[in-house]
Amino acid sequence: MKLTADQHDRSAGMLLGMACGDALGAGYEFAGPLPETTSVSMRGGGGFHWAPGEWTDHTALAVPLAMAAAEGRDLRDEVVLDHVVAHWVGWAKSAPYAGVQLGKVLSASEPNAESVRRAAKEQHDRNGRSAGNGSLLRTAPVALAFLRDPVALARAARLVSELTHPETEAGDACVLFGLALRHAVLEGELDIRVGLYALPSDRRGDWSARFDEAESKRPADFPGNGWVVQTLQAAWSAITHARGTDAGQVRRAIEAAARGGGDTDAVAGAVGALTAARWGLEAVPTVWRHLVQGWPGLRGVDLVRLSMQAAHGDEAGGVVADKVGRRRTVRLRALH
Repeated sequence: MKLTADQHDRSAGMLLGMACGDALGAGYEFAGPLPETTSVSMRGGGGFHWAPGEWTDHTALAVPLAMAAAEGRDLRDEVVLDHVVAHWVGWAKSAPYAGVQLGKVLSASEPNAESVRRAAKEQHDRNGRSAGNGSLLRTAPVALAFLRDPVALARAARLVSELTHPETEAGDACVLFGLALRHAVLEGELDIRVGLYALPSDRRGDWSARFDEAESKRPADFPGNGWVVQTLQAAWSAITHARGTDAGQVRRAIEAAARGGGDTDAVAGAVGALTAARWGLEAVPTVWRHLVQGWPGLRGVDLVRLSMQAAHGDEAGGVVADKVGRRRTVRLRALH
């Protein structure tokens, strides 16, 4: 399948939009909800003293997956997942915060996929739950890697989620998010329900009703948005209620997510990925593109290159990435 110029542009913005939403939301985590008239910005701070523009664990954990995909590696391959997990475990040793489930799983594991998977199941068995949102945003590079194969995308999204979050709802959310991202890139449409067909039939009705609820409520009406179900609901609510049908929806929806309160980095990151996948690279505000940065020493332009290379191969990455406004060399092998 040969992608059009518009599809190339939309794919290029996905990781950048996600990181910008994540970084903006980080400064407002658990500080809201805020009035709709409140001005928000990529200010940093928050409970973990993020630098302005710095992305959190959500984007950081997506980076090794994006780098593997950019090198043409199969994200369903256990050896590839071993490499990815090794960098997650290394990252967690110095990370300011890794989430409840992630923090316990990564700190208790050897640096390989099977060990992390086993620790996640043990943690789930102790608590009876593992449907936090820690696996959701790392679905974005999975979607880029499998744009041409929705069946493989759904399988890989669930497989990558289950490394650390074995609960069914976490896997379902990642499947739905991944297929919605793919649809946004390929069709230029936002449709969170487009992947319902990929879930078992007995779970489709519940998820459809959840999205109905999201469309009738505001982001602040989902205060339990550390739970991946409410993360997706709050994100879809922010997108639905961001007025207008133009590229400004990226900024409006991310800001609405940040005002919603709760786990704002995750919600705004999901919003950023979806809306940028719909509206393309240049819809991401310029000031955000230049400010956003994070582990492992990357900036916005690096995420654009990784997006392009993950989705389309190395020959497509350089030209579109220059729209960010600077040239850098993506260190594709830096994490291996």
